[in-house]
Amino acid sequence: MTTTAACRLTGRSRATHYRRLHPAAPKERTSRPAPASALSPAERTQVLALMSQPQYVDLPPAQIWARELDEGRYWCSERTMYRILAAAGQSGERRRQATHPAKTVPQLVATAPCQVLTWDITKLRGPNKGEWYQLYVIIDIYSRYICGWTVERSESAERAEELIRETIQRNGIVPETVHADRGTSMTSKKVSQLLLDPGVTRSHSRPKVSNDNPVSEANFKTIKYCGELPDRFNSLAEARDWCEEFITYYNHSHRHSGIGLHTPASVHFGTADLVREQRAVTLAEAYGRHPERFARRPTPPAIPHQVWINEPKPETEPEIQSS
Repeated sequence: MTTTAACRLTGRSRATHYRRLHPAAPKERTSRPAPASALSPAERTQVLALMSQPQYVDLPPAQIWARELDEGRYWCSERTMYRILAAAGQSGERRRQATHPAKTVPQLVATAPCQVLTWDITKLRGPNKGEWYQLYVIIDIYSRYICGWTVERSESAERAEELIRETIQRNGIVPETVHADRGTSMTSKKVSQLLLDPGVTRSHSRPKVSNDNPVSEANFKTIKYCGELPDRFNSLAEARDWCEEFITYYNHSHRHSGIGLHTPASVHFGTADLVREQRAVTLAEAYGRHPERFARRPTPPAIPHQVWINEPKPETEPEIQSS
């Protein structure tokens, strides 16, 4: 078979075949001569030193070029200044950047009700586009009991301070810690002073870290995913009525998975242990009637005796070196 026929069958060009069969000898590439307009190494060093002077070190090349030109000095083009900075590894942001220390990770532990409260604000749709109502909710992280709430037309540090004061007075127990995110109402002077007077520890989430306030976020998700939540509320009164009905259900009827499927009110007011004992009796009777239906002896879900936001890490004890 001829080469032409073989190339036709394989779909390969004859020129490609012969070029690869007899490749041309590699040519030596000559270095490109520097253009006549290029700066010498010494001049480039001078320009870099100029841009590194204290009065220019925070300025972009455009500012340096214009200021030097106003002083009657021309060094090179603005683009050349950028090339010199890039070659020196200084083509990034030249201005002094603000630095902030890392925020402390909030680590809160509650072993009983009324020790740690967390609060947040979420939006509810109003009657018109762009109109929102603000739902304030204060929750006990140990029992998940909603201790205080209100719906307002706008977010306000004054109303937040009033709600926290009313909640503490209603419970009759001053909490050890009140946790919130870093919204303007949460970090306001009024709220801070309210908590400072009785010695309540203030705790705040890290910026843009929703996991630092999981109890409030989970509660808001329960509200927003509720099938009975209207798409819009026609008035502030309607929003308050709906929230009152929902929160009553949430506190007294909703079995919360995070507290052994008990209601928040049962855990908050100390009746959960009795309910769990009654559940254990019912499960024992069911096991006695039909043990074959159970892989093991059933027990009711346990009630956690310690609840936290960001579980504290155990402190490592120093090793004792033997002499």
